[in-house]
Amino acid sequence: MRKIIASLFISLDGVVEAPDQWHMSYFDDEMGEAVGGLMSDTMLYGRKTYDGFAEAWPQREDTDDEDAGFAKILGDARKIVVSRGEVDLSWRNSEKLQGDLVSGVTALKQESGGDVSIGGSVSVIRELLAHGLLDELHLLVHPVAVRQGERLFDEGDTRIPLKLLDSKAFGSGVLHLVYGPADGPAD
Repeated sequence: MRKIIASLFISLDGVVEAPDQWHMSYFDDEMGEAVGGLMSDTMLYGRKTYDGFAEAWPQREDTDDEDAGFAKILGDARKIVVSRGEVDLSWRNSEKLQGDLVSGVTALKQESGGDVSIGGSVSVIRELLAHGLLDELHLLVHPVAVRQGERLFDEGDTRIPLKLLDSKAFGSGVLHLVYGPADGPAD
């Protein structure tokens, strides 16, 4: 069975929105290695994240830019997009998730192959956590309080129990925390 592994840049106060505005000053070789290690040959994206990536990455592949190698990895990966509506799938190796999120990801987990990675796509991650479909949640916690913006966990009636699987502190002060589903009830 395939594992679904999500990763997010997150501030100390839980903000995950617009990391491009607060994350880059913490990006170094350690974080680059961690982020690269979270890539797989199958990526799952929400439509907004996919649209942003499809706009930014394909044209970087054939450049001398330092990001060209990463852009090629993204381009070569199978990209599965979660969307209730129509989506422009012009980026190569892209397809729309079949069925609703829960049934589609359940079927995806049953396919043969390696891990499925999710980078960004907060609403998708929330939904998968709520339905017990996320196998690992990697949080790259930045030592900054952003103080405004969308947070990972919104208000809700149901607890989501998690257990710490691994942790590492980077020299930049960023913490790489890895959580998985905890045994036991949510409430």
